[in-house]
Amino acid sequence: MAACAPSPAQRITPGLRVLIACLALVIAVFPATAARQASLALRALAVERRAEPLGIDVARPRFSWVIDSDTRDVRQASYRLVVSGPDGMQWDSGAVAGDASIEVEYAGPALAPGTRYTWTVEVRTNAGVARASSWFRTGLFDDGDWGEARWIGNRRPPATDARPPAAPPMPAPLVRRAFEIDGDIAAATLYYAAGGYADFRVNGRPVNQDLLSPGFTDYDDTVQYVAVDLTARLAQGRNAIAAELGRGFYGMTGANVWRWHQAPWHDEPVVRALLRIEYADGRIQDVVTDDTWRIHDGPTRFDDLYAGETYDAAHVQPGYDTADFDDAGWAAASVGRGPRGELIAQRQPPIRIAEELPATSIAEPVPGTYVIGFPSVVAGNVRVVAEGPAGTTIRFQYGEKLLASGLVDVSNNGGFGSGFQTDRFVLAGTGAPERWNARFSYKGFQYIQVGGWPGGAPPLSAFTALVVHTAAARTGSFTSAEPVMNATHEAVVRTLYNNLHGIPTDTPMFEKNGWTGDAALGAEMFLMNLDTGELFAKWMRDVHDSRRADGAPMVIAPSSADWGDWGTAPPWHSAYVLIPWWLYQYQGDRRVLDTHYDGMKAYVDLEYARSPGGIADSRLGDWVSPEASPAGGNAPEDTRVSATAFLYRMLRTMERIAEVRGRSADAAGFAARARAVQAAFNAEFLDPETGHYRGIGDRGYRQTHNVLALAFELAPDAAAAQRVADGIAADVRAKGTHLNTGALGTKYLLPVLTRYGHADLAYALAVQTSYPSWGYKLANGATTMWEHWAREARSRGHYFLGTIDDWFYHDVAGIRPDERAGWRRISIAPRLTGQLASARASLSTPYGAVSCSWQRTARGLQLVAQVPVGTTATVRIPAASAAVVRESGVPLDAANGVHSATMDGDAVAIDVGSGRYVFTAGARDD
Repeated sequence: MAACAPSPAQRITPGLRVLIACLALVIAVFPATAARQASLALRALAVERRAEPLGIDVARPRFSWVIDSDTRDVRQASYRLVVSGPDGMQWDSGAVAGDASIEVEYAGPALAPGTRYTWTVEVRTNAGVARASSWFRTGLFDDGDWGEARWIGNRRPPATDARPPAAPPMPAPLVRRAFEIDGDIAAATLYYAAGGYADFRVNGRPVNQDLLSPGFTDYDDTVQYVAVDLTARLAQGRNAIAAELGRGFYGMTGANVWRWHQAPWHDEPVVRALLRIEYADGRIQDVVTDDTWRIHDGPTRFDDLYAGETYDAAHVQPGYDTADFDDAGWAAASVGRGPRGELIAQRQPPIRIAEELPATSIAEPVPGTYVIGFPSVVAGNVRVVAEGPAGTTIRFQYGEKLLASGLVDVSNNGGFGSGFQTDRFVLAGTGAPERWNARFSYKGFQYIQVGGWPGGAPPLSAFTALVVHTAAARTGSFTSAEPVMNATHEAVVRTLYNNLHGIPTDTPMFEKNGWTGDAALGAEMFLMNLDTGELFAKWMRDVHDSRRADGAPMVIAPSSADWGDWGTAPPWHSAYVLIPWWLYQYQGDRRVLDTHYDGMKAYVDLEYARSPGGIADSRLGDWVSPEASPAGGNAPEDTRVSATAFLYRMLRTMERIAEVRGRSADAAGFAARARAVQAAFNAEFLDPETGHYRGIGDRGYRQTHNVLALAFELAPDAAAAQRVADGIAADVRAKGTHLNTGALGTKYLLPVLTRYGHADLAYALAVQTSYPSWGYKLANGATTMWEHWAREARSRGHYFLGTIDDWFYHDVAGIRPDERAGWRRISIAPRLTGQLASARASLSTPYGAVSCSWQRTARGLQLVAQVPVGTTATVRIPAASAAVVRESGVPLDAANGVHSATMDGDAVAIDVGSGRYVFTAGARDD
């Protein structure tokens, strides 16, 4: 507190100062006494970032916990972690001094596969001691742990007996096996992997709520498996386990532009499963997939991720998943090779039905053809309830937009040989209502077009949209006094969810592919809004596995053979470097840097080597600027500018990564190359007369060129940077307060304007409602982000123009992690403008929630900040001096938890420890 500048307003007597100091000393010397007066607890205990997980198959799992306390300035002094297994204590870390509460690696003897372990952590802080316990179960560490389990499914016909190309693909197979239980069960765990998808049931009930499971990978390199606890699901005597197998990206039969139907791993869907039953008396019983399982064609006659599904209820096999069932008409399942990739546990959250939305409108634009509307653009399927004669086929096509005729727009440019986003439900004619929804596909839509409905017009109640996406918890929130900003934020989050299906995708309607450039732009807002750290860590392995032989990433990951090889594209390939750094910065994930460091280094070395004189180029530039085609395309500008800027950004990022990993020689090498690229960039593109960046073939002034130069700190000096920023502002005003950025520039435009003194202009862009703007989309009915600024945008479910959300969190609410320390060191510094009256945001960090809420009051400014235990923060309050700033009504140097307060330009920079703080700035109280 001694750093707080004294002022006439801070009238504390010497005697009071002594009393405050004495109280602080008492708390420091007797922390347990303070703890008795305040709450202190551990929560969010996790192993590999999951609570009570099944299937942990890493040799050194990482433990984490969150400390909760209503006391300010709580600091962890040490921890002790004890892991116990079936034979007693497995590992005791002993008392470890320090504040580590994430990424605490197991360092004991090797863990056994398929085994339950309990763990207890005891934490000592300056506010007392807290302890808590949890558990985890290991998975299967190598192929031998799967025992006698084999890959089973339909055998692919030999090449000489191949079906004619016009013949339909084989229906989704059903596989089943009966088994006996003859004792008390201590634990039962099902492990299953699939080439494609597996929908498991035990004794007639689904084993979990997962869809499109296990996750999609490059099957030649990696295959994911899922672990499920079935302890309470098995009964004494006879039981049955069964599964229906979907094709997914593994066995796709319909032609498409990305050639998934020709992937090198392509085969009929298969499954490999091990049900391990542990009896209370110590016996182990394994039920494994092998040729004793039975197989039969099921009611899903066709499934394709792009085309949709056909379900014929007449082919339902009654009782196939119950214990007592006559399977005389079934055949023996074929044992096959299965995918070649390494079996690893699925680390990302599962895909599930997240929400059910009743239909809101119905129209009949053509006699007998009905168009059903839903509240917003979503990703998922529609559940249909209908009654009619046997063989009645109800056909429904999905789409995001309507044509002028009122019919659903199902046009596409994906070359889908088996059709596009169409489900068919064939009734069994039971005389009662029948219900169905697709399970092996999902669609992007707000409307469905229905044909073949039996018995006249359908009721609205017959249709329910099932919103399907990765079950990633929502961890961030933002709201303000400006409705356009709030509506934009909610549309962004909805779009993020619509593009979350085991990987970050682009457009749930068209592509469903993991485009690297899209994810590089959206990763930060994913990580701030949703619990997606493990999903992105998983996807980085997909990017790694899908690289070319020379080490360069593909533009999509996973990729079907060489389709994703689009040559040189630094803005897209930067995902391989930038996302691991953000995972470290936002999630504290050091392991992702260690795992991919060599690959990242090899790629950046390659990119620098193929950039003559430090100038890079790219096939993909500032995609879908306002002037570009609504169907997609580069901005009318020199792609070398953005390519070189991203090369520089990658070099600087690799410099930081090398420093974190203690690779000082590498760090120096990256820094030297970055300086060379910076010099080349300014020599080639900076016009000294106009003070802005330009390229060959640019159509007028290009905002993105200049925005990227400032966002990545390429300008030669501060004066030049300010001149560039002023030029951007002038161009925005000249265009009637409009942007002309595409995907690359939009992410950084408002932050750059704000940083260089044009916050009012950034705000004006954020609330603009004429073309092109976010408000224009909202004014034209948008419920999600579109792929282009124009109404004619190909897709209405695309997040990369929604990166204004970064600005909402980082600038409007002012919350951002330190560039190198991550959330250990937090900045809370709202960039206030005269137009906005209030804003608040909260987001999750590995140490707990951080939040900022500010509002203008009659007396000035009030800012409420929540800082999690394990971190410190610098809170910036605009004020002429520290004298006019109070915390909970007292001067700063008398406020508990305030370490220092100093003037920094036109603001007071206040360093605080953990806790909740209420700052006010305005007229002096006295």
